[in-house]
Amino acid sequence: MEKNEAIYVAGHRGMVGSAIVRKLQAEGFARIITRTRSEVDLRDPSAVRAFYLDAQPAVVVVAAAKVGGIVANNEKPAEFLLENLQIQNNLISGAHESGVRKLLFLGSSCIYPKFAPQPIREDSLLTGILEPTNEPYALAKIAGIKLCQAYAREYGKNFISGMPTNLYGPNDNFDLHTSHVLPALIRKVHVAKQSGAATVPIWGTGSPRREFLHADDLADACFYLLENYDSPEIVNIGCGEDVTIRELAETVCDVVGFGGTLEFDPSKPDGTPRKLLDMTKLFSMGWRPRIPLREGIRGAYEWFLANVEGK
Repeated sequence: MEKNEAIYVAGHRGMVGSAIVRKLQAEGFARIITRTRSEVDLRDPSAVRAFYLDAQPAVVVVAAAKVGGIVANNEKPAEFLLENLQIQNNLISGAHESGVRKLLFLGSSCIYPKFAPQPIREDSLLTGILEPTNEPYALAKIAGIKLCQAYAREYGKNFISGMPTNLYGPNDNFDLHTSHVLPALIRKVHVAKQSGAATVPIWGTGSPRREFLHADDLADACFYLLENYDSPEIVNIGCGEDVTIRELAETVCDVVGFGGTLEFDPSKPDGTPRKLLDMTKLFSMGWRPRIPLREGIRGAYEWFLANVEGK
């Protein structure tokens, strides 16, 4: 990419989008375009079309999405499916119509089948049933991948798609009702420590295995792909290592300084038994993550204390 190119980061206020903006700024890109929801409602095709006409970005990163954990996905399946389809359809089709040079669409590891062979290769897509607890979100992301590939095949567009694993870091969502597992654990354990509670309740058995990537590592990978990758075929973005939910919770307890016990509730859903991405493709290109999990959790907790706790 050229340093003077206009780059639009959709979803710049979120954890992923803000990390990508920080990365672009660190690399010396000055023409970074951002818009708040009040400025451009990405669900509105006419608003997105008018934005593209006015801003004329050369590069677009689609980091905007309606996201949430198991609870939110279970309770609002229609909203998760419809809003994500609206956002990505408008951004991708608008990018084509306005002549955007390159677009990076960010999907999710939840696009893969619930019982995909581990670690999960990119060619596992659409080879089995999805995890029911996040199926609407996954279906929307699969549609986004296929739309990018359709524009590449039909019009020769350089629209690429990256599939991040579970993410965490600054600007994460720490709301217990809508957050993902790691920020939820940080908040739960912190509250337990502050209140002097003896136990922390945790959904499920603690046995599922999950992979976690810091948002700044994801941003670094996204920049690498924008610079070095031009294929419409999807590429996984992860760290290649996983931990059990129990191990994750124990690490959070250690970082937070909570000395109580963990109380798992097997009556609650575990979700996919294991979800570890095969990183052969991206690693073979020369990219590697840099932030160890414990160090990343410590940084996320410090951000929580400075920006969320008590507010």
